[in-house]
Amino acid sequence: MSLRVGVTGASGFVGGAVARRAVAHGHRVWTFSRRDAHVSGATHRTWDLEAGVLAAPPALDVVVHAGAAVSDWARHDVAWATNVEGTRAVRDTFPAARFVHVSSGSVYDPFVPTVRGREGEAPVERYLNAYGATKAAAERVLATDARTPGRGPVVVLRPHAVYGPGDTTLLPRIEGAIRGRRLVLVGDGSALQSLTHVDTLVEAALAAATVDLPHGQPLVVNVADAGPVVLGEVVVELLRRRGHDGVTLAGIPARPAWVLAACAEALARWTRRPEPPRLTRYAISHLAAERTYDLTVLREVLGVEPRATSLAGAENW
Repeated sequence: MSLRVGVTGASGFVGGAVARRAVAHGHRVWTFSRRDAHVSGATHRTWDLEAGVLAAPPALDVVVHAGAAVSDWARHDVAWATNVEGTRAVRDTFPAARFVHVSSGSVYDPFVPTVRGREGEAPVERYLNAYGATKAAAERVLATDARTPGRGPVVVLRPHAVYGPGDTTLLPRIEGAIRGRRLVLVGDGSALQSLTHVDTLVEAALAAATVDLPHGQPLVVNVADAGPVVLGEVVVELLRRRGHDGVTLAGIPARPAWVLAACAEALARWTRRPEPPRLTRYAISHLAAERTYDLTVLREVLGVEPRATSLAGAENW
């Protein structure tokens, strides 16, 4: 069945991947972003989400909303304008369309480990930065909106640590943390992590476009690879595949690292530095603690069977 599909954030890593796959599946695709997404076979419309509702929008069956401010050091007002008000603007532009929202595993509680976290455990009331807080707020906006008569159904996808070809966030961050021949990890590298290959996320987004949905409430879905991995082992393999064979991992204890990161964050804010410190509490909350997710809804409701974590081809990402 051919659908009319819109993808926001289409010039980015996830949005571009969704748009290309939707075209390949025979859907009519419109891409939306501030920069031209350059997706062959799609129609592009320039749209800055902070500007509000889009004028003269096309008629769509499904919107995959991948546009977001993803920085973990953004000011709260900046993140709110895109992640909350921008989400509201997309929903209001296409009120009757099915809304597939790309959220984040960062909506789970950052102060405690996430151990096979289930969808009902988030959002929470406390976050370490504007990214987690505003992604959670966007989910709450959509949960309320989904109960409004005449509005299209809502699916919320929660991926964690998305990686794969075209990665513009996770891989550059890891390689950028190398200092000489060392890469410092908080903890001993043994924390279990659920990673999400971009292909798995794309498959989930397209499955969400057609799955039967309950009326009046959003379907929330954790999206990740088939099983958790040991963080240190994955980092070592990634470094090897990327040609960093001589780099070794050095671990630092989580508790003193947390204190140092809090001091560094306070200093950076006081001096109004635009860039985050090398180490933040947000990063520590993901590196030193388990972040794993229950995938029952992904498998049994969306019908997506995720593949095992794979770094095959990472040499060319």
